[in-house]
Amino acid sequence: MNQILQMGANTALSSPKGYVTVSYEISNRIDISLTAFLLTDSDKVQGDSGIIFYNQPKSPSGVATLIPPEKVGNTNVHKINFNMSKATKGITKIAITLTEDNSTGFSNVKNLEAEICTDNNSVQLTPSHFTSENGIVVAELYLRNGQTKARSIWRGFNSGLEGLCENYGVEVKAEEQNKPSESITIQKQTLKEPVGAVNFPENKNKQNTKISLEKVKGKVSLDKSQKPVIIEKTPEITATVSWKTGTDYDIYALVYTKNGEQIDVAMFGAEGTPPLRSFGNGAVEHMGDVRRDSRATKTEVIKLRLNDTILAVVPVVYSAQSNGTGSFHRYKVSMSIDNHNGTSVTIFAKNANNNDRIYSCVPGILHNTEEGVMISPLELYSKPNSEFRPKLRMGASNLVEVIMDEGPKNDYK
Repeated sequence: MNQILQMGANTALSSPKGYVTVSYEISNRIDISLTAFLLTDSDKVQGDSGIIFYNQPKSPSGVATLIPPEKVGNTNVHKINFNMSKATKGITKIAITLTEDNSTGFSNVKNLEAEICTDNNSVQLTPSHFTSENGIVVAELYLRNGQTKARSIWRGFNSGLEGLCENYGVEVKAEEQNKPSESITIQKQTLKEPVGAVNFPENKNKQNTKISLEKVKGKVSLDKSQKPVIIEKTPEITATVSWKTGTDYDIYALVYTKNGEQIDVAMFGAEGTPPLRSFGNGAVEHMGDVRRDSRATKTEVIKLRLNDTILAVVPVVYSAQSNGTGSFHRYKVSMSIDNHNGTSVTIFAKNANNNDRIYSCVPGILHNTEEGVMISPLELYSKPNSEFRPKLRMGASNLVEVIMDEGPKNDYK
């Protein structure tokens, strides 16, 4: 049986167990994550087991399990399994939430849908219209007189995950966790806002606990949907972009300073922005343009000698006009950050398509923090045929954000 549930309405489910899916049209402009909160009657979490997310995809009791997102054609599908019969004492509700982590807002999310499935029954949730919201409570699953019920919510927040956490009694505080590993490949879904430790305030039953960013060592691979990591900040760090031979990319770096200024370190200029090979006495330095040759793999390197005036660095891969075009997918573009002390982090352009008219790719962003260099995988792409550079701005969570196609237009090379 199929049922449509309007916003604010509730219904009884045919079984205490089933799953919830949330789907939407894939776009380079958006990056959506799903988080579930396990709540008491007061709509608050009990502790660290009360948040189901990338680094904790399953509750100890089995009441909720997060499944990695799946691409189906041009649609991204998030799924979470639930079994309300396994709810521990005091837990009476599961809140299903979404965050849009590129700070473009849910107004840019197309064909957003949600569905609750139990047995052979499905409940379709009709979404609301959104503007600047980057956090949403989609639905609630709850127990009432021994019956599992569902309510369609679609309530938006303008403060993303931070607003959701505050709503459910979770305090968010930036803090890293020292957890070295010789060789790590992170394979969990991520929530990028806010980035840092998730701290639960003290209550009568539990001391403060936290879920933190990982400080890693060894060889690490990050995908777009994964959690940022922190590496040791050494005197010199290199950002190396690699690609298969056959085309000629240009690499440049966007630098965001403490006084809110954006500096473009590039071997070629843009409208109103002259070429600049080095910034800050070598704090960010381009090591030279690589021309076409017969090597199977080509690289360009940017050296970072980070100082206190730099908040963030964003390497950009550009398919130059006069060098011909070539998709980031076909030429297998990747970026590796190496601190030359045994740690390297690589981000691959796994989500790139075969469009030769997408000219700019931002694999990730590096934040210069007291704890080390925080590397966040972004894998953002410009609009087709756009020659405009990205623009940096300070976001609501005191982290620098990348806005594609909003900077100056690249000069013809």
